[in-house]
Amino acid sequence: MTYFVTGATGFIGRHLLEELLARKGDIHCLVRKESLHKFDALRANYGEDGERLIAVTGDLAKSALGVSPAQRKALTGKIKHFFHLAAIYDLGADAASQATANVDGTQHALQLADALKAGCFHHISSIAVAGMYPGVFREDMFDEAEDLDHPYFKTKHAAEALVRESARPHRIYRPGVVIGNSKTGEMDKIDGPYYFFRTLKKLRQALPPWMPTIGLEGGRINLVPVDFVAAAIDHIAHKPGLDGGCFHITDPAPRRIGEVLNIFARAGHAPQMTMRVDARMFAFVPSMVKQALASLPPVKRFTSVLLRDLGIPADAIRMINYPTRFDCRETERALMGTKIRVPDIQDYAWRLWDYWERHLDPDLFIDHSLAGKVRGRTVLISGGSSGIGKAIAQKVAAAGAKMLICARSADELEATRKEITDAGGICHAYVADLADLAACDELVKKILAEHGGVDILINNAGRSIRRAIAASYDRFHDYERTMQLNYFGSLRLIMGFLPGMAERQRGHIINISSIGVLTNAPRFSAYVASKAALDAFSRCAQAEFSDNGINFTTVNMPLVKTPMIAPTKIYEAVPTWSPEEAADFVIQAIVERPVRLATRLGTFAQVLYALAPRAYEIIINTAFRLFPDSTASKGMKGRSEIQQEPTSEQVAFASLMRGIHW
Repeated sequence: MTYFVTGATGFIGRHLLEELLARKGDIHCLVRKESLHKFDALRANYGEDGERLIAVTGDLAKSALGVSPAQRKALTGKIKHFFHLAAIYDLGADAASQATANVDGTQHALQLADALKAGCFHHISSIAVAGMYPGVFREDMFDEAEDLDHPYFKTKHAAEALVRESARPHRIYRPGVVIGNSKTGEMDKIDGPYYFFRTLKKLRQALPPWMPTIGLEGGRINLVPVDFVAAAIDHIAHKPGLDGGCFHITDPAPRRIGEVLNIFARAGHAPQMTMRVDARMFAFVPSMVKQALASLPPVKRFTSVLLRDLGIPADAIRMINYPTRFDCRETERALMGTKIRVPDIQDYAWRLWDYWERHLDPDLFIDHSLAGKVRGRTVLISGGSSGIGKAIAQKVAAAGAKMLICARSADELEATRKEITDAGGICHAYVADLADLAACDELVKKILAEHGGVDILINNAGRSIRRAIAASYDRFHDYERTMQLNYFGSLRLIMGFLPGMAERQRGHIINISSIGVLTNAPRFSAYVASKAALDAFSRCAQAEFSDNGINFTTVNMPLVKTPMIAPTKIYEAVPTWSPEEAADFVIQAIVERPVRLATRLGTFAQVLYALAPRAYEIIINTAFRLFPDSTASKGMKGRSEIQQEPTSEQVAFASLMRGIHW
């Protein structure tokens, strides 16, 4: 038995080849001349069986597939089964490309089949031929399709029409949404439910897997693994008496979108959507109103940015309310007596997720290196002579940036600058007290004159005060001095360098904030308030500069072992981050440019406070009563008695809440 296959190197095609190779006979595969090397690699994968794969050079866009007269003559009368799989299976492809591949390609394949006097023409169509049909679409239905305005729906419908109108013996197969191999997880591209995997991964990174979330519910999505599709097509193609038939290679019991996403959430250890809002509830809004709203520039821009960040194409959103169900009784009848069945997606979802995360995750193909973001750029970090700032400066300079550091201590600054330059980096040091606004202005003026501006500004310098409010009634200056450095000093630098960033349409401002802003840390009201002010400014500024190529990132840093926390002796007995760990956290902010970067515990605290503020207050108040004031407040009115050694209860509580300031 001899076969001819178009699209043999495609995803479904490769799996179908495996089924055909299990039978006897040669398989002639249409291959473009430029892709012969890829075909040779494919043959090599099959070992000795690969010798039965024979390349036929041609082109889908040419008449009779561009197969030469000599090749046609050699194959005439020998082809028993002609499988036509070559097509564009992509909702996002442009209309012209889809028309060429799907419609013209099918016409040319039919021409070649006629010229070769081939046997049955097996056309791999798609459930897309139904368009947006509202109801059950049977295998004997075709003209009943509705809403074929999308190029993919339209071209798949037109291609199948050509086969139906042909006088050739034919069989038509309409696979559902083809996903990865149920046994290996292999998939060749992001499609269907895979578009939402990145969102699930983001949820997993931000929240613990047991955290309930709110999501969308929609229509039923018909998913079928590629190995089932190939096996079903192979079996039906070789079963006698089925010419002229149309077969839905679909799941007879498809799940709704929300349920499918929860299955993949479990597979990827991400939080599940406990409450799912049915998207159909918005159907009452007239289509004209929805179209008018969607066409507004702010709405279009917001939607575009949101979908881009999540990696979801607009066409995929359209399918959330997909209204069509597919009857597959003819397929089930043809497969009766075999072991070919649609496997339960719950049994192999983990394989699909694992393969995606290892091979298809878009984040794998992004330059995540620090050098890719800072090489040749000018980076300024305040408080760069010690602690977190010094660790950041060393790593950023080593990655190829022109490093500018500023701090109050000239000796420490010079020592840090020398360390960086001795290691081969570029570093310039500036002595400045950022609590003095005049000194801030002078620093900005000098850097602009010497370097022309900065590309990345990291506001790291800060002052922390750990003192209960009851011990601060006569210490209003505590609030003034923390605000002066943590907020006004940082703001002065931002306002000084922001005009140049806006002019260049490029810049990144990173503010080192605190986990205390998210956890409402007791005894840190002065410090947290000053950091919260900078957070609020950044949110407002991002709204004004988001279309100017300028990014603002707030890093809610957990407790780090630096000289700033030395007065609080309890911190010597609890887990803290090292300056190097903190520096890596900031580097993540430089590379990924998120709006906010926080630990899971910080995010959880913020969510818990939003959902159950009174319950959260009890936890925080318990911590406030459990931990004493620091020795720095010794002798102040209203202070608690200092405990020289932390109790086991204190250590256990602080360890459980690692990174939170107490």
